[in-house]
Amino acid sequence: MTEPRLPDFDTMTPADFENYLPEIFANGDGRVSTDPRLQTFLKNNPDCAALVRDLETIADQARSLFEPTDPGDSVWSGIQNKLRQQSPEDDDLPDLRIPQPV
Repeated sequence: MTEPRLPDFDTMTPADFENYLPEIFANGDGRVSTDPRLQTFLKNNPDCAALVRDLETIADQARSLFEPTDPGDSVWSGIQNKLRQQSPEDDDLPDLRIPQPV
């Protein structure tokens, strides 16, 4: 991962920051708000800090869409019951519930 070339932090304007922000996000760990290189700038530019917080929230929400979720025992039981209704002669249906860790 290459370090983005940022303007001088003492002279960086909010417009400069917005221009470099995609590169900062792409080359960082996704947490621009905790990047020590940007702390003074974000403290002195609350609108930029708010933008970063909003973008991090959006990114966190987007990542959560890809997290696998277990639908729970009631869903698996419902599927199993529906299969039994469709094939009542087959009583050897497997238990579809996922065992819970002990």
